[in-house]
Formats: sequence, structure tokens, C-alpha cells
Amino acid sequence: MNIPVLTPGAISLAQLEQIYRDDAAVRIERSAKAAVDAAAAQIVRAVEGTEAVYGVNTGFGKLASIKIAPKDTAKLQRNLILSHCSGVGDATEHSIVRLMMVLKLLSLGRGASGVRWQIIELIEAMLEKGVTPLVPQQGSVGASGDLAPLAHMAAVMLGEGEAEYVGKIMSGGDALAAAGLKPIELAAKEGLALINGTQFSCAYALASLFDAWRNAEAAIVTASLSTDAIMGSTAPLQPEIHALRGHRGQIEVASAMRKLMSGSEIRESHRDDDTRV
Repeated sequence: MNIPVLTPGAISLAQLEQIYRDDAAVRIERSAKAAVDAAAAQIVRAVEGTEAVYGVNTGFGKLASIKIAPKDTAKLQRNLILSHCSGVGDATEHSIVRLMMVLKLLSLGRGASGVRWQIIELIEAMLEKGVTPLVPQQGSVGASGDLAPLAHMAAVMLGEGEAEYVGKIMSGGDALAAAGLKPIELAAKEGLALINGTQFSCAYALASLFDAWRNAEAAIVTASLSTDAIMGSTAPLQPEIHALRGHRGQIEVASAMRKLMSGSEIRESHRDDDTRV
């Protein structure tokens, strides 16, 4: 299977739409590993140091002044994920969840989140094997990040929560085991890195954009077919008219319609000696 390789920070909308439409697995460009490893090493130094670093060796929110011992940092991150698995409502469409996972990969792959490379590898493997976390549709507004939806994704990585695998809903641990994968124990800051971000909101926004753009393209084709069907004139599509208006969208639509109708036998049949006004 040919798996697309993505470069964080250099991904196009066309690539993302193809991934969304095909439910494609992806890989992060391996040259990104150096930056990811460097950021993870920085977190290790912060844990071992005496300076308070929020969410690394401190509590969260109002508990930010509470120092966390190095031996408890993994437990802190695990508890952060499980405490935020509070979404409600129907399960999110699996293609949206998979797009969310791809977007999270692209974010983590930029090397500014402080996670280990193993986190990226596990998300890649889940996408490849078809382990899709069950993410409730409601429970986050994207203010501090899509905390609840991303926590439901991260919970499966820990062997918790629920996931869809080969068309069946099962526990996260069972889904990973059935796919030949192992749950991961989060290191310092990794839980925070997984739920801070708006990949859930962004996945929905992108899916809406892709569908809206497809509808717009269909409308252009329909308009061209309709013009031909009524034996209408293409004179109103002349580029000079639309350049004068100066609206980019109008200019591009007129250009697309001219290309679609170029060489139409129907249009040529009534170009001359048409008695209609």
C-alpha cells in the first residue's frame, strides 16, 4: 500500500481533501524526527529541573501552583486525558475523526509540542490499521483546544475509551490488541500536547469546505449544461465583462464556464442567424 508522506507545515488543501475522501493512512516525513526528538529532550530537562513549567511539573488551571514530583508526571498526563473524556451525543463520523488524527499528526510533527516520536508512530499505526477512536460529537468549543474530543482520541492510545475496528465497536485496549498494537504510557506533557489544539473543529471546518467547494463546482457544471440546453448565449461570459466587475470569484467562474462550453456543437448550431433576441 502506498501511504502518503506529509511534511508538517507544507500540506495543501488538495492533499487533505484526498486523505479525507479516501480515508487514507499517512506518514509524517522522517526528516521531522530530529525536531520532535529535540523538543522531547527539552521536556525531559524541564522535568528534572527545579523551575516550574506549567503542565509539565505542575498541576493544571487553579492547581498550577502545585508542584508535581518527577515520579508522578506520567500519572498526571494519564489523569488529564481520562478526566477530559466527557463528551456526549452521537459518535462523530469516522472520516472526521481520522482527519482530526491526521491534523494532530501534522501539528505534533512540527517539533514544538514536546512529545516523543513514539506518539506519532502510534497515531500513524492506528490510521494504517483502521483503529478509529469513538469521539462524541458534543463537548468542546475549541477555546483552550478541543479538549474533550481529543481526549477521547488519546484515551484509545492508552488502551482506554472505545474505538471502531473492522466495523465493530470495542474497548480501546481490545481494538489496539486486535490490530496488533500496544497502548502507550504518556510521558511528561504528552497528554497536554494531545488535547491542546483545535484539530476537531478544524476537521469539521475542512470537511464542510471540501463539500461546499464540490457543490460550487457542480453548480458551475450545471450552469454550463443549462446554458447549452436552452441554447443560450455565451456572450455574457466574455472575460472583459467580468474583469471590469473585478470580483475574483466571478472572473474564475466565467472562465471555467467558457472552458466547459468551448467547442460545444449545440452552441455553434445557433451562433449565427438566431432570430431570438
